[in-house]
Amino acid sequence: MNDADKKKVSFRQKNSTKCPVCSFEFYREELFSGGGRLIAGKLTDELRRKYEDNKKFGKIYPLAYQLSVCPNCLYAAYPKDFTQLLPDESEKLRGLTQARRGAIGKFFNTDLNFGSDRDLHLGAASYLLAIECYSIRNKKVAPTFKNAVSAIRAAWLFNDLAEAEPEKQYKKMSMFFYQKAYQYYVKVLDLIQNGAEPSEAAGNMGPDTDKNWGYDGILYLSSLLTLKVGAWEKDINKKIASFEISKRYLSRLFGMGKSSKSRPSEILDKTRDLYDKITSTVDEWNKQLAQESQAEKDA
Repeated sequence: MNDADKKKVSFRQKNSTKCPVCSFEFYREELFSGGGRLIAGKLTDELRRKYEDNKKFGKIYPLAYQLSVCPNCLYAAYPKDFTQLLPDESEKLRGLTQARRGAIGKFFNTDLNFGSDRDLHLGAASYLLAIECYSIRNKKVAPTFKNAVSAIRAAWLFNDLAEAEPEKQYKKMSMFFYQKAYQYYVKVLDLIQNGAEPSEAAGNMGPDTDKNWGYDGILYLSSLLTLKVGAWEKDINKKIASFEISKRYLSRLFGMGKSSKSRPSEILDKTRDLYDKITSTVDEWNKQLAQESQAEKDA
């Protein structure tokens, strides 16, 4: 590696990638590993790994580099799935090219160039595009699993954009993708039970790139999103029902005993804290219902 490379955070693959939708050839960008570029920080309650600012390389967002995106037609997918398209999928995706461009214009009010080096804008946009594309993919690639991870990552990156550019509508977009993530994770739990999509095809369910929390992570994050997004439900009885389900999921995690290599203490501690928060919230709602019921009797 020469001195110029040491100052970079990414590189282009030597071999080109041919888009299976429009046949455009491009060179996928990869994040350099090592070299002190990434300085790991804390793990958030959403299982996102934070990274400290690097004085030499600046702010680095590893999530921005995870998806392959065709700069020409904006078809997006995780690298393993990118070229594995069925003929009818290619045709549908080709027909939706303008819709993808329109979505980028709507969310960013500008054209984004995926031929340039990834930044926070391109990273967030890549997950938006991935959700659009996986929504028409066949069940063998586990599209719901991929969309769940993509949605939570989109929520994170749009929130980062909101912090960097508070004058724009990125916070609203972040909340939109949190809601999408909640919907997808609820579906994923059903899919694990009925096997309608092969969970082994889901790959790294992260939700971040530093560790695959697997099934534990799905149980935990679906419960966390229930607390974060499910509380928006107006019907208090429906809210209580969904929160009780989340309590059962969480009890499976910390009810399995002590921490281990596969289930470290950091997720068990977060699970117990989340369980307590959900329990407290449900107790408050039950008190509210009891008070309303008593008021009706006294009226």
